[in-house]
Amino acid sequence: MSHTTEAPRLKYLPVAFFAMVMGLAGLSIAWHKAASRLGLPGVIAEAILAFAALVFLTLLISYGIKSFRYPAAVANELAHPIQLNFFPAISISLILLATASLHISLGLAGVLWVLGTALHLVLTLYIMSVWIHHEHFQIQHVNPAWFLPVVGNVLVPIAGAPLGFVELSWFFFSVGILFWILLFAIILYRVFFHPPIDRRLMPTFFILLAPPAAGFISYLQLTGELDAFARVLYYGALFLTLLLATQIGRFLKLQFSLSWWAYSFPLAVMTTASLIMSELTGQMSFTLIGSALLGIVTLVVIHLLGQTARAVGSGRICVPVV
Repeated sequence: MSHTTEAPRLKYLPVAFFAMVMGLAGLSIAWHKAASRLGLPGVIAEAILAFAALVFLTLLISYGIKSFRYPAAVANELAHPIQLNFFPAISISLILLATASLHISLGLAGVLWVLGTALHLVLTLYIMSVWIHHEHFQIQHVNPAWFLPVVGNVLVPIAGAPLGFVELSWFFFSVGILFWILLFAIILYRVFFHPPIDRRLMPTFFILLAPPAAGFISYLQLTGELDAFARVLYYGALFLTLLLATQIGRFLKLQFSLSWWAYSFPLAVMTTASLIMSELTGQMSFTLIGSALLGIVTLVVIHLLGQTARAVGSGRICVPVV
């Protein structure tokens, strides 16, 4: 009986589950910044990081077993026009865990960063090759999750620069910013002039604010200066945050799915960016924005954890994708 119930669920374990680690690691980074800027307890960031690491290891082992027992299922995800773009969530999770570990151990952070960065480069090249040589993708397949493979490169310098990999960090930052601009235009074209995105993927709209917010943090790590370009990145992300806030009624009507984790990391990175702006400018407005976003993203993640546990328990996750 165990074989007939557990084996199929493992077979349909989605790679998109790693977005959960991105959200938790991003929240840990936000709470760490809040501890230094707002004087909040640092132990909260450590506890979230420990939980994120546990979730990552659990998912990594589970997906590894799936890859060994059901290679055809993994191949199907790699060939899927939407699921394919979630594979970099694995490498991004490593990069974010490295970033969250910087203040704990530079050695550990360095190992995680090297592994995550190398894997992300491989996945970026692979997925872009698939994009170029595909035979079945259509404009309806495009959604903000397409940012993950190439725009995820913009996260590399956040830990890479402090670890001493400055030129390598500039390389990844350049790739991420270049393709953020290109893909942003493609995604807006798809949204404006084609049928609406599937309701299950609507939460991925929050991914739109992650590249400029993360790019702002990365750029500061590389230059150490709040210049005009840094402000363009931050205020661009702030506008997208406001735009998404005006759509809250639509998001509240959605039925829970794993794509809801797309809310978490973008909100977390925007929180961190706002607290950094508060630190660099000394203006109370950014402190208020950062504090409000910290409360919001914390509540969102708690809610997502509850909804995810409930969905797993009721068998609504790890099922064949329709």
